[in-house]
Amino acid sequence: MWQINHIILFFMEDEFKAIYRKIGVNIRKVRKSKKMTQEQVALMAIPKLDRAKISDIENGKEDFSFSTLLRICAVLNIDVKYIL
Repeated sequence: MWQINHIILFFMEDEFKAIYRKIGVNIRKVRKSKKMTQEQVALMAIPKLDRAKISDIENGKEDFSFSTLLRICAVLNIDVKYIL
């Protein structure tokens, strides 16, 4: 049973990574449409984020919390549903 659960989790992890990548791409599109830099988004977030974290999120290199996503959406002045 453990092996089956492990295999399922392995495939779910790939799905999660794909979702994170999609969200990151959408964040980048919105940010660029608003002519904002990663640095501006990072500094305007409350509390502040690192620019490198914004870059990693946009490039699908880092997992992030829902609260981080909400902070980025607040800076971009959009509802989270437009990112998902």
